[in-house]
Amino acid sequence: MSSISPIQTYIDEQIESFQEQLFDLLRIPSISTDSSHKEDVMRAAKFLEEELERIGLERVELYKTPRHPIVYAERCPHENRPTILIYGHYDVQPPDPLNLWDSPPFEPTIRNHRVYARGASDDKGQSFTHLKAIEAYLQTGTELPVNVKILLEGEEEIGSPNLVPFIKEHREMLECDMVVISDTAMFGKNQPSLTYGLRGLAYMEVEVTGPNRDLHSGVYGGTVQNPANAISKIIAELIDDNGVITVDGFYDKVKPLTEKEREEYSKLPFDEEEYKAKLGIVKTHGEKGYSTLERASARPTLDVNGLWSGYQGEGAKTVLPASAGAKISMRLVPDQDPEEIAELFTRYIRKIAPESVNVEIQKHHGGRPVLVDIDFYGIQAAAKAFEKVYDTEVLFSREGGSIPIVSDFQEVLGVPSILMGLGLKEDALHSPNESFSLEDFHRGIKTSAEFLQLLPAYAG
Repeated sequence: MSSISPIQTYIDEQIESFQEQLFDLLRIPSISTDSSHKEDVMRAAKFLEEELERIGLERVELYKTPRHPIVYAERCPHENRPTILIYGHYDVQPPDPLNLWDSPPFEPTIRNHRVYARGASDDKGQSFTHLKAIEAYLQTGTELPVNVKILLEGEEEIGSPNLVPFIKEHREMLECDMVVISDTAMFGKNQPSLTYGLRGLAYMEVEVTGPNRDLHSGVYGGTVQNPANAISKIIAELIDDNGVITVDGFYDKVKPLTEKEREEYSKLPFDEEEYKAKLGIVKTHGEKGYSTLERASARPTLDVNGLWSGYQGEGAKTVLPASAGAKISMRLVPDQDPEEIAELFTRYIRKIAPESVNVEIQKHHGGRPVLVDIDFYGIQAAAKAFEKVYDTEVLFSREGGSIPIVSDFQEVLGVPSILMGLGLKEDALHSPNESFSLEDFHRGIKTSAEFLQLLPAYAG
């Protein structure tokens, strides 16, 4: 790190000040889902606006949207060097249930070298690391090695309804070579990892109806198709005994795992027995021929998320229900298209449904899967930055969940995203006692600063 020792020195000297600034941001209850906190969300936006101006960024502006504001800033001193867009969100989930918190959710509390507060890891703490890295350059009079743009939104926890329209409207202003996001987790403590793939989603609802009312099962059983029996049969036919999804054409566009990717998966530290013990299960389950980690993040899945029909009360009621329903989600991998999968699913359900019932199929929402080439120079620079700060080999992994904005950036701006997660699975995102390691907050700032320094060389 000798090439940027003044930067690293500044970070070390200012770390306590950086923590206090983060704690001030964490004290603001910027809950985007609750309209009663609208002013708090605005207060958090203005806090960041002032912070970006203070550290020396340019073109700092707070853009109002129909709901919560977007904060933007930039510093672009170079004509022929990479431009990165750093994305983060300053809104947070509600803290409920409050009685399960060991300390007030909006009063940052340090225990065991971790700060406990809502938003500590998701995403105030993680995104704040990049601002502090930039500050280390500007406040030491060191020129930024690359062009930097900052985009911070206040609606991520409600699905970012105004972000994509903003990106489309300001495409020229946001033009960049890559997006940098710190809103994911490392693979383990002291084990940095880079997420290079995210699964997509197709979410469906199926309703099966039979007779025009609930019927007495003794009088009508055996003469009228039971919708609960029918939907059970439909669901049973969606996956075979090898864990393979049977929807016609479902796998046609699935990009298979390469040997290199499977090799990277084999490097990930994973204890199958510990995994089962923590979940209280005897055996893992899934598509034959793939490891648990591969099935959890790199293969498509189909799962029933909700199932209902008939009598649910205490005791017995001999009823033949008039209807039954299920909510079904499918996690998708490159190059599956959620719209196409929804159509294939709909056709297949209609094909296998008994003629003796009516079936209604509703598409709720979806998102595209994302895959970034591990050899992309931005990924390689980020890996080297982690390696230098954490002094360990960086691992590469995919996430089983979805971050829709990543595919939106790819589609609208035409650039990949570098997912530089700094959190840990123990951070308890969206749960009581959310926390963030202060050591990783410190190392995250250093990693971000190192990444900025390394990027021009990797760009070639």
